Amino acid sequence: MKGLRWVTLLAVFALAGAACGDDDGGGAQAACDGTIDADTIEVWVHEGSEADAYVALVEQFNATTGAELGLTVELTQIPEAGYTDAVNAAAAAGDLPDVIDFDGPVLANFAWGGNIVALDECITDELKDNLLPSIVEAGTYEGNLYSLGTFDSGLGMWAWKSALDEVGARIPTTAEDAWTTEEFEQVLTDLQAAGYANPLDIKIQYGTQGEWMTYGFAPVVWAAGSDLIDRDSLKADGVLNSEDSVAALTLFQSWANAGLIDTGSVDDSNFLNKESPISWVGHWMYNTYKETVGDDLVLMPLPDFGDGTRTGMGSWAWAITSAAADGDAAWAFIEFATSDDTILAITAANGAVPSTKTALEKNPNYAEGGDLVLFQEQLEGAPDVAVPRPVTPGYPTVTSEFWGAMDAILLGADVQSTLDAAAAAIDADVDANDGYPAP
Repeated sequence: MKGLRWVTLLAVFALAGAACGDDDGGGAQAACDGTIDADTIEVWVHEGSEADAYVALVEQFNATTGAELGLTVELTQIPEAGYTDAVNAAAAAGDLPDVIDFDGPVLANFAWGGNIVALDECITDELKDNLLPSIVEAGTYEGNLYSLGTFDSGLGMWAWKSALDEVGARIPTTAEDAWTTEEFEQVLTDLQAAGYANPLDIKIQYGTQGEWMTYGFAPVVWAAGSDLIDRDSLKADGVLNSEDSVAALTLFQSWANAGLIDTGSVDDSNFLNKESPISWVGHWMYNTYKETVGDDLVLMPLPDFGDGTRTGMGSWAWAITSAAADGDAAWAFIEFATSDDTILAITAANGAVPSTKTALEKNPNYAEGGDLVLFQEQLEGAPDVAVPRPVTPGYPTVTSEFWGAMDAILLGADVQSTLDAAAAAIDADVDANDGYPAP
């Protein structure tokens, strides 16, 4: 059912794209000729840990650069869980704003459908050269740059060092030093024996709305030497449901069955109260964890499932929509949003990795010995350590099928048959869209 739902939406996207893209149905560029004609643009953002920072960003733009240009930004915040659906609905209704932020892995879908336009005519060489390579990679589809992130993401395991010391566990700090699954299971078992009933927090309370299940646990499949789809054919059969994938997720399921994973958490208190002293989660929890745990907080890579540790990359990014009448006005805001001062303000709020090299150098968390150095090192190891989620217009189906499979697996479903069904749904979506030919 999920696959059919997304096939329908994608058909709508394709029609919307044909109405506002180039004559060939895609690949439209934002028109930046150096002249701003608009006096107002509409910007949509998601409500997340950056919400207050986004409000401050718009207020600052309107009071400074915007005032100089005679340009005002009108900001709309939309709850994160329903954000992508809201953008999709606006696209279908022909009611997109001028600028959106969106979660990186839906880039190809938005670009293929003609909902966003490429930025190559707007961005300067100086800015592009200053971006982290992972930001450029995540924002590129079919050779064009469609989005620009203020930050990139970090994913790993946070832990109470004192709890690990209690059971004599070594503490890995680099990707090369990651725990093997045997070591990891032993640490969890030892912690359980020491009185931590469910030692691993995986943020089960996030549920299957949004991108957490895929962003958080695709690295299990990647670290086993497999993937969600074949990145050439865009199909999943023989990949997502491969022997390596099944073995890795069967092992992960066994940890849940043994109570090593907290599958009943409803908020962040299990880690904050030290009931589950290891937390598998991303950068957005850094400030909250640091405030409570202090110097006892350590950041570690995810475990190695046989082919080396892997982690996620890519996050929310800015794009100009096909509805923008004035590309220069929209670009003026995005350029301001990716200035170092803005980047540092937003990443201070969400603990993410600054998207430019110069901003990264100014953040003490990434200096030698800084709390978040691992996140930077993982991104520098992309795509071999930090792995981009599949760049495919069919990504909405890929992620909905994978997160549904992960949810079922954690609840005890047969791993092989669950992955078989997910792979079949992904492949049916690809076939229904003629293999997603490039625009």
